[in-house]
Amino acid sequence: MTELRCLGLDTSNYTTSVAVFDGTSGENIGRLLDVPSGTLGLRQSDALFQHVKRLPELFEQLHEKHLLHELAAVGASTRPRAVDGSYMPCFLAGEGQGRALAAALNVPFFPVSHQQGHIAAAAWSAGQLDLLDEPILAWHLSGGTTELLYVEPEGVNVHAQAIGGTSDISAGQLIDRTGKLLGLDFPSGKALDVLARESQSEKRFKVKLNGCAFSLSGVENQVKAMAERGEAPADIARFTLNTIADAVVRATVAALEERPGLRVLCSGGVASNTLLREKLKGAVFAEPRYSTDNAMGVAILTWRSVQAEGGHP
Repeated sequence: MTELRCLGLDTSNYTTSVAVFDGTSGENIGRLLDVPSGTLGLRQSDALFQHVKRLPELFEQLHEKHLLHELAAVGASTRPRAVDGSYMPCFLAGEGQGRALAAALNVPFFPVSHQQGHIAAAAWSAGQLDLLDEPILAWHLSGGTTELLYVEPEGVNVHAQAIGGTSDISAGQLIDRTGKLLGLDFPSGKALDVLARESQSEKRFKVKLNGCAFSLSGVENQVKAMAERGEAPADIARFTLNTIADAVVRATVAALEERPGLRVLCSGGVASNTLLREKLKGAVFAEPRYSTDNAMGVAILTWRSVQAEGGHP
């Protein structure tokens, strides 16, 4: 039988990525968008423009690896979350090129959400794709999202309901704002993680939980105050990450008290943080390169959709 190979595209606010998955192995090629030094992000119009320019380059790299022949389907992330009103223009780049490719190849096109892709990529890279077939708790921790999700199977995909997380700024925003304060490049996650390792401080700000929800905006004020007092950059970095990890751990414990026995999956760029991985014991984490924005989860969900429809069209 011919190998069933599916293509996935993801054009998030900060990464362009394409991936191919064949049911066992996969290849993801991604590239961060160019963000001007000293800034904290991009306008949607600028992100969309960069995605349109980058996608052909990434397709060529897949072609050079002989991975674009005999595709059974094409999928793309078309919105941030699978909820009403979830929309960002940058996803039009991946969706538009994905639909055009599918039409040209005469294969089906499958839309998914960016968040669903994160969950699928995390489960697969951790070697536990079966997590998609049972109720679980999942964290989506990124530059724009800090949500604790109750995830249930929905056909070949998953349905995610937010039951906790931040009520204001995301963990990724707090990390990037701390990084900018300390003179680090955007996005600051990796650099802040390395810097925090130079400190042994366990100091943190214990945010108040409201069920499984919490606010991080007050932490930013604490970080600014530490910098104004001249505290060591490494201590400031560790304070930020200790605070985030503590809030995530306590919210997880609260969620498991209401839904005992569920496995916990962590996805999103912030989930690659080493301090969080140490403190959130028992959770399943994506392989670090599949924690950040990538198209692998989109390709996986596309492959599962084709399988459900009986294989090759």
